Amino acid sequence: MWYSDKDAHREIQSSIERICQNFGDDYWLQKDQEGTFPHEFHRAIAEGGWLGIAMPEEYGGSGLGITEAAIMMRGISQSGAGMSGASAVHMNIFGLQPVVVFGTVEQKARMLTPLIQGKEKACFAVTEPDAGLNTTQIKTRAARNGDKYNITGQKIWISTAQVADRALILARTSETDGGRGKTSGLSLFYTPLDRSRIEIREIHKMGRAAVDSNMLFFDGMEVPAEDLIGEEGAGFKQILHGLNPERILIASEAVGLGHAALRKACAYARERIVFDHRIGEYQSIQHPLAKCWMNLEASWLMVMRAAELYDAGLECGAEANSAKYLAAEAAFAACEAAILTHGGMGYSAEYHVERYLRESWIPRIAPVSAQMIMNFVSEKVLDLPRSY
Repeated sequence: MWYSDKDAHREIQSSIERICQNFGDDYWLQKDQEGTFPHEFHRAIAEGGWLGIAMPEEYGGSGLGITEAAIMMRGISQSGAGMSGASAVHMNIFGLQPVVVFGTVEQKARMLTPLIQGKEKACFAVTEPDAGLNTTQIKTRAARNGDKYNITGQKIWISTAQVADRALILARTSETDGGRGKTSGLSLFYTPLDRSRIEIREIHKMGRAAVDSNMLFFDGMEVPAEDLIGEEGAGFKQILHGLNPERILIASEAVGLGHAALRKACAYARERIVFDHRIGEYQSIQHPLAKCWMNLEASWLMVMRAAELYDAGLECGAEANSAKYLAAEAAFAACEAAILTHGGMGYSAEYHVERYLRESWIPRIAPVSAQMIMNFVSEKVLDLPRSY
């Protein structure tokens, strides 16, 4: 698919590059150092019509696929924006797929259009302190009270909650129904954040300070019943429609980050002179960078394979998870090699590669660990016994 459509894909890449040229290294360094959200960048992407790249056309989106979205997200990250730039718009691309699939016509018009236009920002509130990746064990509750629900509980590692207008929230509305399995009893809501009934506490972290991460404490926040997505108790099934796209997109962002680091390393190697020679002449410098390029390109092929399967409506769990794993490792290796190529200057914020390395930890950890990916592949692909 990505070969037959290559002209259109190149146009996406060049269009994103034109926008990103207005947000250079100094912009992202400043945002990282100040810990401020890149509102100007978010606005530029919205005005270019890119926030709805994978959303239905009838609500203002482009109606394209995750393949095209992955190309876009790789381009943003590769520009030097890294995970900070990608995370500023990441939620818009995949997060509301449950609304696209399960929402009513009224909900789609009300919820998708302002997000696509950039008039609203959203966050994705699923993970909890005590549940980790065991989503079926979440404890946040949504109690029905007439035509409203009252949500009480905690969420953690919720990106963009400081600036978000709405949240996609997974909460328990009933106990697990033994007849329907352990995934039952969870419901999905997309609703405004009532900050009078939520404490949003920012988590200070290693990298990507431009895009906030938070703990959320819900204290009986009222949610209108019309903000329930799909059937009550079917929320776990609904969020699965966002999981594989999320893995594909974060993998594409990781590939972009790795290429940004590689570009910096090669530029420095061509210019830096030590012992009367440019360091890029030495194979001890060349070969690690060449290996990084090959691994990044191989990872990108897996990203495109997973995206192609998803867009065709086919099973892509193994490919999406594998793309995320391979791209994360390749990006980390490229960022590490970039610092080592710069030597002592790689430790300096002025050269940007130390920022890339800090951000390269994100795709290695989130949204699923490398160990859980290997568990998945072992069980689902290799037919080995379940280990957890």
